[in-house]
Amino acid sequence: MSKLKNAVIEFSIRRYKTVAVAVTLFTLAAGAFFPLITIDTDPENMLEKNEPVRVFHNESKKSFELSDTIVLGVINERDPDGVFNPATLKRVHELTEYAKTLRWEDVKQSGRTSGVIEADMIAPSLVDHITQDGPGAIRFEWLMSVPPRTREEARAIRDKALSNPMLKGMMVSEDGKALCIYLPLTDKLLSYRVYEALKKKIAELGGDEEYHIAGLPVAESAVGVEMFRQMTVAAPLTMLVIFGLLLLFFRKLRLIVLPMIIATVSVVSALGLMIAFGHPVHILSSMLPIFLMPIAICDAVHILSDFFESYTPEKGRARTIREVMGRLFAPILYTSLTTAAGFLSFLTTSIPPARVFGMFVAVGVMIAWAATILLVPAYVMMIPERVLGNFGRAAGRERSTRLAAFLQWIGRFACAHAKPVLVIMALLIVIAVWGISRININDNYAKRFSAGHPIRKADTALNRHFGGTYTAYLVLEGREGGGKPMPGDLERIETAMSGFASRIDAPGALVERIAADVRARMPGFARVAAGREYFLDRAMKYLEERTSAASGEEAYVLRELHGFLGADKDGMKTFKRPEVLRYLAGLQSYLEGEGIVGKTTSVADVVRKVNQELTDGKKESFRVPDKASAVSECYLQYQQGHRPNDLWHMVTPDYMSATVWTQFTRGDSTLTARAVEAVNSYLKDNPPPVELSCRWAGLHYVNLVFQDIMFREMLGSFIGSFVIVFLMMVVLFRSVLWAGACMIPLTVTIAAIYGVTGIIGKDYDMPVAVMSAISLGIAVDFAVHFLERSRRAYREQGSWKAAAPVMFGEPALAISRNVLVVALGFLPLMVAHLIPYKVTAVMLFGILSVSGLVTLLFLPALLTVAERWFFRTSVNAAKEAEPVVEAFQEQ
Repeated sequence: MSKLKNAVIEFSIRRYKTVAVAVTLFTLAAGAFFPLITIDTDPENMLEKNEPVRVFHNESKKSFELSDTIVLGVINERDPDGVFNPATLKRVHELTEYAKTLRWEDVKQSGRTSGVIEADMIAPSLVDHITQDGPGAIRFEWLMSVPPRTREEARAIRDKALSNPMLKGMMVSEDGKALCIYLPLTDKLLSYRVYEALKKKIAELGGDEEYHIAGLPVAESAVGVEMFRQMTVAAPLTMLVIFGLLLLFFRKLRLIVLPMIIATVSVVSALGLMIAFGHPVHILSSMLPIFLMPIAICDAVHILSDFFESYTPEKGRARTIREVMGRLFAPILYTSLTTAAGFLSFLTTSIPPARVFGMFVAVGVMIAWAATILLVPAYVMMIPERVLGNFGRAAGRERSTRLAAFLQWIGRFACAHAKPVLVIMALLIVIAVWGISRININDNYAKRFSAGHPIRKADTALNRHFGGTYTAYLVLEGREGGGKPMPGDLERIETAMSGFASRIDAPGALVERIAADVRARMPGFARVAAGREYFLDRAMKYLEERTSAASGEEAYVLRELHGFLGADKDGMKTFKRPEVLRYLAGLQSYLEGEGIVGKTTSVADVVRKVNQELTDGKKESFRVPDKASAVSECYLQYQQGHRPNDLWHMVTPDYMSATVWTQFTRGDSTLTARAVEAVNSYLKDNPPPVELSCRWAGLHYVNLVFQDIMFREMLGSFIGSFVIVFLMMVVLFRSVLWAGACMIPLTVTIAAIYGVTGIIGKDYDMPVAVMSAISLGIAVDFAVHFLERSRRAYREQGSWKAAAPVMFGEPALAISRNVLVVALGFLPLMVAHLIPYKVTAVMLFGILSVSGLVTLLFLPALLTVAERWFFRTSVNAAKEAEPVVEAFQEQ
C-alpha cells in the first residue's frame, strides 16, 4: 500500500492541473445524465413485483374491481344541523360534480382517460336510499337527487343516510357533523394531482365548513412529491451552514471551498451514474445527497484540520500536504471502505430501492474518497503560497486555543478517571439496551408530516368523525366445490328433497320411488366426491342419465328433481349460504367490538339491509335470512338499484370469494398487525361452518408486510456489515484486540441512538432504520482515526503517557471539528415539513455527538486502563493514569 499511497500523492502534487481537469470532466459526464432522470414516488415499489403480498393485493383489486381511493371530508361543527343544511349540501353537491370531471388523457394508453372513476364514487348524490315499497318489495331512490332547499329536506337526507348501516360511520358521521366523498382512482399515482385540483376548487367555494383531503394514496404521493421539493431547499441550506462553520474554523475562503467541491462531486457523480444505469430516483434515493454529504465532508475536514495544524511557511504547502496525506491515507481509505461496506449490505435485502440506494451511496463514498485523495493535494498546490501566509495554527491561535484547551481537559479527565468513565459507559449501555427492548416497530404515513401540515390535520379530523380513512381488505375464499360434504348436508338435502317431491304434480308412488332411489344413492355420491357441490354434480349426472332413458311421467319427475338439485347447488355457493354470512357478520362484530377497527363492511351487510327492508323495515329484521333462496333473493333485489356493480366490490360473481372492507382510524402498521392477529384468533376459536381461507390485501396491509421485511432485513444487513467491518479492522490493525476497540464507538453509538429511540417512544420506521448504515461509517471513521493515530503517536513518543497529550492535539481537533461541522450543519433540516428530514437531522446530530464523545472519552480511558494489552508493555496501566495527567499539564 505504501507504494500506491506515495504514487497517488506524488501524482496529485506534481500533476495537479491534470487531476483538476479529470475530476471536473468526470463530474460533468455523470451530471450529463440528469436530464434523463425518472422519478418513482410509488412506495409499493419498495417491494419486489413478485412479492406474494403484492401479487395477491393486485389480484384482489382485479377480482373485486377495487381502486385506490381519496377521501374528501367536509366538517361543519358550527351549524346546529352539522353538514346537513342546505348551504353546505349545495357546496357538497357542487364539489361532487366537479370531482367527476377530474380526468385527463392517459399517458399509458392513447385515446383513453384516467383519473376519478365516476361510477364508483360515493357521495350523497350518488348513492341509493333503500326503503320498503310495500309488502315484500323494496325501492331504490337517490339519497340526494338534488340539493335540498330547506332544513327539513336536509335533515331528512341525514336521517335516510343514518338508517343505512353501510353508510353510517363511512359516508356520514354518526353525529351528522361531517360527511365524506370517496373518489376512487384509475391509478393511485394521480392522487397528488387530484389533491391539488381539489384544493383549488375548495378555495373557490367559500362557506364556514372545513374541508380535508385524506387517504393513504394521498399521503404516500405527497411524501414522495414533497421530499423531492424540500430536498431542493434543504440540501443548499445545509451546504450553506456547513460552509459557514468551515469558514469559522479555517478562515480561508479559497481553502474551505474544497470540502464543498468534494461533496458536490460525490453527490453529482453518484446520482448521475444511478440515472445512467437506468434506475429511477425513488423516495429513498432522494435522500442520497443527505447521506453522502457528511461522509464526503468528514474526510476533507480531517485533512484540512491536519493541514491547518501542520502548515508553516517554512515547510510550504507541498511538504506539509505530503506529510498530512502520508498520515491520513490509510485511515481515510479504511473508513471509506467500511462506510461503503455498510451501505453495500443493503444489497442483501429484498427491497429494490434499498439495494439501489445502498449501491450508489457506496459508489458515492468511494468517489468521495478518490476525490479527496486526488483533489485535496492538487487543490492545495493550486493555491499560491502568499495566500497561505496567515494560515495555520499560529495564525489561528486564539480560536484554536479555546477548543484545544477544552479537548486537553477532556483528555485529562478521561485518563485521570479512566475506570469511572468505563463504568459509567457500561451503565449507559445497559440503559440503552433496555431502551432498545422498548422499540416499537411501526410506520404511519400521516406521521411523516409535521402536525400543522394539511394532510396530518385531515388525518386527525376525519378519523375523529368516521370509522377510518385507512382501508385493508380481508379476503375470504371458499374451497372450490364447497369442501368435503358433511353428514348434516346429506340430512338437509334428503329432507328438502322429500318436501319438494311431495309437491310434484305426478303419481305419489312414482315420485316416492324415484326420490327414495336418489336418497339411497346420496351417501355413495358423497363418499367419492371431493366437495359439497361435486357430490351434487354426481347426483345430477345420475338423474340426467336416467332421464335420457325414461319417458312420460317418470322423465318429468326426474327433470323436476334435477332442477331441485341444481337450485340447491347454487345455494351451496359459499357466500350464498346463510350460516357463512352469519359467521361473517359475527367476525365483523368481533373486530369492531375489540376496538381494533373503526368500521367493517361486507356482503353480510348488504344481505341484512335488503332483508330488513323486504321484511318490515324494523331494526330487529336487520339479519341474515334463514334460507339460501332468501339470500339469493336479497342479492337479486340489491342489483335492481342504481349501483348494481357495487356488489362485485364485496363478493365475486361466483359467490366463492368475499372481502371485508376493514377501516382503521389510525395509519399505524401496529394496528393492522393487531387486526390480523384478532382475525386469526377468531378463526381458531370459532371455526367457520365451511372451509375458508383468509388472506389480506390493500395498501394498508402491504405497508405492514413491508415494515416487517424492512426490519428483518435491515437488521440482518447491519449485522452482516458489522462483521465485515470488524474483519476489515482486523486487517487494518493486524490485531483482533485493536479491531474490537475500534468497534466500541460504533456499538455504543448504535446502542445509545436506538436506546433513546425506544425510551422516548419514537417509532422504528424506514428513515430510522437507514440511519444505522451512516452511523456505522461515521462512528468507525472517528475510531479508526483516533486509534491509528494513537499507535503512530505511541511509536513516536515511546509511551501512552507521552502520546495521550499529542492525541488531544490535532487528531482530537479534527474529530471535534467534524462533529461540529456535520452535526450542526445538518440541523437546518429541522425546518422541513416532513418528519423524515427532521429525524435525519436529529439522528445525525446524535450519531456525530455520541460517536465523537465516545471516541474522545471512552477510547483514551480504555487505552489508559489496558495499556499493557494494547501496546504490549509491562507498565501497570492503573498506576500510569496519574503520570499521563502530568504529561497533559506539561503539554
